[in-house]
Amino acid sequence: MEQSKIQNPKSKIQLIRQFPNAIGITALAVVLALIPPNIDNNYILAILIFVAQFTMLTIGLSLLMGYAGQISLGQATFFGIGAYTTAILSTHFKLSPWISLAAGVLLAAGVAYLIGMLIFRLRGHYLAMATLGMNIILFLVLTQEVEWTGGPSGFRGIPDLSIGSFMLSNDTHYFYLFWFFTLIVIAVSLNIVNSRVGRALRALHTSEIAAETIGIDTNAFKLKVFALSAAYGGLAGGLHATYLGFISPSTFHFGMSIELVVMAVIGGLASVWGAIFGAGIVMMIEQYSGTVIKAIIPNASGEQEIITFGLILMLIMIFIPEGLFSGLVSAGRRWYLKRTARAVGKA
Repeated sequence: MEQSKIQNPKSKIQLIRQFPNAIGITALAVVLALIPPNIDNNYILAILIFVAQFTMLTIGLSLLMGYAGQISLGQATFFGIGAYTTAILSTHFKLSPWISLAAGVLLAAGVAYLIGMLIFRLRGHYLAMATLGMNIILFLVLTQEVEWTGGPSGFRGIPDLSIGSFMLSNDTHYFYLFWFFTLIVIAVSLNIVNSRVGRALRALHTSEIAAETIGIDTNAFKLKVFALSAAYGGLAGGLHATYLGFISPSTFHFGMSIELVVMAVIGGLASVWGAIFGAGIVMMIEQYSGTVIKAIIPNASGEQEIITFGLILMLIMIFIPEGLFSGLVSAGRRWYLKRTARAVGKA
């Protein structure tokens, strides 16, 4: 009886913390459900599908880098493992695309766990270079093993997913599928960061030595969050393969890993919700910056577009270093506090 009295306040606090997140997920789900019926444009739907894909990948990086404090430049590795596992099993071995997708998620997580046992002996820049190295190794394997991967020409003929006799065959179907899994990833991740595990990860980020002194098994937490981040990457990769029906090694080059880090940083490394903003902003810049630049400078080259993209990212990082989502939340909080203070002063 006494124990329940002691635990009750904690459980109430936990519920209070989860309530805004539940409202946010529900509101996002409602908004997403209304998009396809009101937008008769496959190009916009395709962009939003890729935003969902990159959100899953970026959330994995946020958990690993923003909460656990472990640098990774190899998220595209697990993205590629998920994609090619799904493709190979569903075509060469004629397995169900759903089984192939699940296998890609499990293989990505398993590979991450095994690699993590070796590379997490490293820290800082050495760890970053090790994760970058595994991305380069995967790229070489994908380009050289032509019989299995199709080599530089890519892998074609990946079957669509289906639910019973219902075939997912257009952008609207995949829009709902991608965002369904993205909402699950968001919900799971928010639950983790607001739990005892999340507190342990933040302690690990602050000081690994201090975390060990209070009884946290830092190595176990690093391996688990690395595997979870990889599982998110494998899930995004498998969905990517089934959506496009074609994949090539160039998609999973280490440049993709760098781009994912940029998305995580722009959205806010220690923010699950920020991943959506980071993925969305980078996608918008990539899609529309070229059009805007060419309208201003008709003879603009690709190099000028890249420079402009870099400048936009620099401005965001200079003026909102904590990330776009966290920065907006902080600005809103400051505005509310000033307004409240003025109202109290007038009263």
